[in-house]
Amino acid sequence: MEFSSRRAGLGAVALAACIAAAPAWADDDEDCKSGGSLRLVNGKIHTMDKNDSIVSSVLIRNGKFAAVGHRRGDDGGDECARTIDLHGRTVVPGIIDSHNHIILLGLRPGRDARLENANSIDEALATLAARAKEAKPNEWVTSIGGFSRNQFFPAPQATRFPTLAELDADPVLREHPVFIMESFSGPGQVNAKAKKFLVDNGVPVGAVAGQDEGYVDGGAFGVATPCTTALFLLRKMQTRDSMLQGLTDAMRYAAGIGVTTHLDQGGFPFSVPVVGDPSDGAASFDRYRAHDSVRALYHEGKLSNRIWINFLHVEEDVQTPELRARVLNSWDDFGNNMLRVLGIGEFTASAFISPGTPAWMNGTRLVAQAQWRNENHSLNFPVFALPGAPLDWKVIIDGWQVVNDELTDPHNPDRIPDGITKLRWTLAHVPVITPDYLHKLKNLGGGVNVLGGWRWLTGTATQNGPPFRDILASGIPVGLSSDGMQISTMSPWINLYYVVTGKNARGQVINGNQTLLRNEALRLYTANNGWFLNAEDKLGTIEEGKLADLVVLSADYFSVKEESIKDIYSVLTVVNGTVVHDDLDGKSKAYWKAGLPAQP
Repeated sequence: MEFSSRRAGLGAVALAACIAAAPAWADDDEDCKSGGSLRLVNGKIHTMDKNDSIVSSVLIRNGKFAAVGHRRGDDGGDECARTIDLHGRTVVPGIIDSHNHIILLGLRPGRDARLENANSIDEALATLAARAKEAKPNEWVTSIGGFSRNQFFPAPQATRFPTLAELDADPVLREHPVFIMESFSGPGQVNAKAKKFLVDNGVPVGAVAGQDEGYVDGGAFGVATPCTTALFLLRKMQTRDSMLQGLTDAMRYAAGIGVTTHLDQGGFPFSVPVVGDPSDGAASFDRYRAHDSVRALYHEGKLSNRIWINFLHVEEDVQTPELRARVLNSWDDFGNNMLRVLGIGEFTASAFISPGTPAWMNGTRLVAQAQWRNENHSLNFPVFALPGAPLDWKVIIDGWQVVNDELTDPHNPDRIPDGITKLRWTLAHVPVITPDYLHKLKNLGGGVNVLGGWRWLTGTATQNGPPFRDILASGIPVGLSSDGMQISTMSPWINLYYVVTGKNARGQVINGNQTLLRNEALRLYTANNGWFLNAEDKLGTIEEGKLADLVVLSADYFSVKEESIKDIYSVLTVVNGTVVHDDLDGKSKAYWKAGLPAQP
C-alpha cells in the first residue's frame, strides 16, 4: 500500500494547568502562600531510579523535581516552598497506567461507583450507599464493568450479586435507581426503582430461573442483551454536563488510588453512529464525540490526571479508509504533557479479534509507513478468520515481522531502513507467550504491556498468566497496566497484589510460579512504563528535572502483609507539581473508601 502526504494539520494543543487542591500545609509563612514550590520532608521516598534510591525529602518547583534527597538547607534555598511533613509515610512515583480506558469510564451513564475495592456484599452495598449520598435526587447510581461477583465470596462459596432487597435496605440508596453490571455486556442487578423503569421500557428483569428478582441477564459480546439494552436506555438520558461530571469523577478516583498518567486505548464505535443501539456494550462509544469531555476539561485547565490518547480502529474495509484519514490528517506523539496523542491502538483495523486479515495487514502497513506508534492486544484467543485458527499473539508478531521485512527490503522504493524497530510497537495483556516470540518481538524493537486485574477478577488455574517472570527475564521492555474498566480493575494495588501473590479475587493461587518481588512489580508501573509513552526522560521516577508526579501511600507497600497490598490507596497525590488529592488527615469522605478497611 502506498503512503503519501504523511501528516497534515491538527491544531496544536496548548499548555494546561491542573486542578489545584489546597492541602494542610505546615511551616508556611503567610507571605509565601502564593509561591508555587512544594517541599515534602520526613518521608520514605522510593525514587525508583536505577539505584533504587530511597530519600527523605523532595523539592518541587515549576512542575518538576528540583531537588531530591537534599537536606532542607541544601535544596536550592527556596524558603517560600510550602512544606508538608510526611511523618515517615511511604512515597512512590505517580503510577503510569499505560493501557486503560478512562475515557470510557468517564462516559458511564449515571453516577458511577467503582466497586473494585469491595471484598464482600456488605462492602459493595456500603460503597453504593456512600455514592448515593453524593448523587442528586433520583439520579441513577451505577457501576458498569470493572468488578466481579468473585470479589464478594472466597472459594468455595457460591457467588452472587447483592439482591434487590439488599440494595433497597439502605434508606438513601433505595431513593435512587441502582444498576450494576459486570464486564462488557452483563449480567447485572438492579433495585426496585431501577427495575420498574426497565420493565416499563420492555427490559426483562428477574426473568431467569433461580436468580434474584432484580437480576438482569447478560450475554455474548456485541449482541443485544437485557443488560446492554438497559445501558442503551441510560445513555439516551445523558447530557454533556453529566459526561463532564463523569470524567471529573473518573480522574478524582484515579488520583485517589495513585494513578497520575493514563494511556487511553479508545473504544469500539457505536453500531449506529452517534446514537448507538442496544447491542453496544460497556466498551462502545460515539467516536465523534467521545473526546469532547477531555478536550473541554483540558481547555478549562481542569485535567487533574495526565491523559494520553491512542486511537482504536476497527474497520473491515480492506483499504482502511478511516485509518488512512487518521494518519493523513493528524499527528502522532503530539500535544503537551497533560493531554497528548500518542498513536494507534489497541486495534489496527479489521474486525474485533481478527489480526492477520487483509484489512489488518493493510492497516498495519499504513501505520508502519506513517511511522506511528502501534499497539495491539492479545488475549490468547484463536483467530477464527484465518486457516487453522492460530493464536492472536502469534499472528500479530508474525504480521509485524512481515511488514518490517517489507519496509526494510532494499528493493522497496519507499524503503525505511529501520522499519518499525524504532517505533516501540507494543503487545498488550499477553496472558500467554513463548520465549521464541518474545525474542522475535524484542528484535522488532517492541515491548510487552502486561496486566493483572483481569485475571484477578475472573482468572482460574487454567485461565491464568501472564508469565511475568519469564517476560521480565527475556530482557524485552515490559510494563504493567490495568486495562480498566470493563473486564479489569483500575486500582494499581489490586493489579500489584495479583503480580506479587498470584492469587485471584477468590483467594486461589492461580499464577504462583510467575510472581514478582514487590519492587520488581512496582517498577513495571513506574520507571518501566515511561518507555511505553516515549517519556522515560520525563515520567516514571522521582529524579531532578523530571515532571513532578508522586503518590504518598496509605500504607507501606514494601512491608505490609500481602493481603493488605490490594487495599492501599493514596493519601496525597501530586501531578505536575500540584496537589490533586489530599487525604493526609484521613478525613476524606470519598465514596470508594467505604469498601476499604480503616487505615491506622
